[in-house]
Amino acid sequence: MNLTVNGQKEELQKRLTRFEKQCRGKGLRVTQQRRKIFCTVAQSCEHPSAEKVFQAVRRELPNVSLDTVYRTLASLEEMDLLMRVGLSSKARFDGDLRPHCHFVCTRCGEVYDIFPQAGEELLSLPSAAKEMGEVKQVHLQLRGICKKCQERK
Repeated sequence: MNLTVNGQKEELQKRLTRFEKQCRGKGLRVTQQRRKIFCTVAQSCEHPSAEKVFQAVRRELPNVSLDTVYRTLASLEEMDLLMRVGLSSKARFDGDLRPHCHFVCTRCGEVYDIFPQAGEELLSLPSAAKEMGEVKQVHLQLRGICKKCQERK
């Protein structure tokens, strides 16, 4: 599933605009490889792994290396353009920075988005956190066994 299929081209365009602005602000060129790697994650709702990103990008840019994908994902994460989610042994990437949390299956490693309903708060920030400095992002990850894995039992 991806954003363009779901009619959310406007959201994807916001992400691309932010990506280009951040790159230029850091003095990085918006190269074809960097843009394609970012777009692969930004338009995906599946939280792709670095290997999946590599496979997708390689279809259009056959000269891209896995090392380039890893380095680019790390730099995009450092620029707060995407976040790493999932289990540490099976890192996945999310380009959707709207407030939401993740359910991570500890058996299969699948990652699911959980968006708050109208009127719900994801997390109320403890006042002690505010005293420590400016909070820029909060990552809430719920871990358990997904319905698919429970049904396979």
